[in-house]
Amino acid sequence: NTEDALLKTVDPTSTSAWKKLVVHYEKVRDTHMKDLFAGDPGRFKKLSLEFEDIIFDYSKNRVTGETLSLLLELAGECGLVEAMEQMFSGAKINQAEGRAVLHTALRDFSGMPIEVDGADVMPEVRAVLEKMEGFSGLVTSGKWTGYTGKAVTSIVNIGIGGSDLGPVMVTEALKPYWTPGINVHFVSNIDGTHMAETLKKLSPETTLFFIASKTFTTQETMTNAHTARDWFLEAAGDKEHIKKHFIALSTNKSGVEEFGIDPLKMFEFWDWVGGRYSLWSAIGLSIACTIGFENFKELLEGAHAVDEHFRHAPLERNIPVIMGLIGIWYINFHGAETCAILPYDQYMH
Repeated sequence: NTEDALLKTVDPTSTSAWKKLVVHYEKVRDTHMKDLFAGDPGRFKKLSLEFEDIIFDYSKNRVTGETLSLLLELAGECGLVEAMEQMFSGAKINQAEGRAVLHTALRDFSGMPIEVDGADVMPEVRAVLEKMEGFSGLVTSGKWTGYTGKAVTSIVNIGIGGSDLGPVMVTEALKPYWTPGINVHFVSNIDGTHMAETLKKLSPETTLFFIASKTFTTQETMTNAHTARDWFLEAAGDKEHIKKHFIALSTNKSGVEEFGIDPLKMFEFWDWVGGRYSLWSAIGLSIACTIGFENFKELLEGAHAVDEHFRHAPLERNIPVIMGLIGIWYINFHGAETCAILPYDQYMH
């Protein structure tokens, strides 16, 4: 049903909650944070939530109980709960491209079917995960060897955007979990220096390249992939050896074969996975090969737990919802359009 796939479009500024927020903002705009705490000694307890072992403290924001109540009213008038359910159910809420937005399916361990165009996508998701588990296990155990029989010690992920930034962030954040003896590198810049500086440190005999491109035609990625291939063949000689050193994260089987990669070593993902969420898909293979599949699975399970919280927690106790609503309050009312994210740990730099 096309209608079911369409998000309810409501201009938030036309709602009664928005009009009340405009009046409310004028009342509280000059209120100082210290006065909010002085006026309510129980403020932290009221404006903080716990999710498993995480404490979400939003008491240090310029909001009052009335602010939050009106923001929640706004969410109700705009149909937020219905939109959330549409996303989780596989409706095509990406209206610009006519696609579902289903990164949540990549980390769904509920055992329930999730349908896109009437077909359950979960068997395919599980099949790719199993394939990732098998391959990453060979790499981390030292059983996947190169053309001279030596175990892999270096992984180079070649991709741009979501095919680069997500895996870079996660592998960096989880550095204490790296498999001993395996190092990971990421090349994204089409400027040859990025690839040249990376390859300087590596040996063709022990290096494994992941080419991350859904279409296998992305200009920046394929330029770097061919540079890596030339560097490798200069040492290895025989094109058959490419099969032991190059892996494709793609859906273009003919392009992958033409490059020289074994199509059995092609890991697929789907058009309902947005780039910024692709680390949860086969694009996360570099993560699984660096920290080990068991840790990668724990990462997926943690994300699934947050998805379940987001989907089922009442809005007033829903951490992602409250974060989003406070963002609207700051951006649209206070005119504060810059958000500072201050990591508490250097691993998250």
